[in-house]
Amino acid sequence: MIRDPKDLQRYNASERANHWVVGISFILLALSGLAFFHPAFFPLTLLFGGPVWARILHPFIGVLMAVSFLGLFLRFRHLNKMTAADREWLGRAQEMVNGDDHDMPEQGKYNGGQKLLFWGLVIGMLAITVTGALMWRAWWTLPVNVVRAASVVHAIAGVWMIGLIIMHVYAAIWTRGTIRAMLYGTVTRAWAKQHHRGWYRKMTGDND
Repeated sequence: MIRDPKDLQRYNASERANHWVVGISFILLALSGLAFFHPAFFPLTLLFGGPVWARILHPFIGVLMAVSFLGLFLRFRHLNKMTAADREWLGRAQEMVNGDDHDMPEQGKYNGGQKLLFWGLVIGMLAITVTGALMWRAWWTLPVNVVRAASVVHAIAGVWMIGLIIMHVYAAIWTRGTIRAMLYGTVTRAWAKQHHRGWYRKMTGDND
């Protein structure tokens, strides 16, 4: 892919690698988790070498995702603080959905929707990590009622996370020019100016 040297860097290689480790880990966990959740999805265990290996690998992949997500959280938490402009953006989100996003409130590197998604993922990740640890009986023995309650919350958190990730992927595809940011690390100046004008001004010094 030929890229304009004037394109803006949105993510460096380390940030992109961090993102993809979390993303791939999540896909593997979703597939194995669904296999455990309902018999209709049980054949998915074959992707991991069978039910025994799926059961063995699931918690270890979970640890990898949790640690990797912590890296994302530490990198981007300061950029995802909600502001008055973000709340106004969320209140007018229907305009953007209708394709009329030229007069939306000026946004920084992330808009209100992305920030809401970020904190939703933080909540879901915290819930799924804590309950997963409680369920991992290879390391400790807990009362059966605690494990059962953790299992229910774990399943709910899993569905919550799957829903949010579907929204994340859909929005990335729907907003043309977004996916290249996580593939190559750059976006066009036109894309930045239209979707994240505050960040565009900061990166270029252009106040027009």
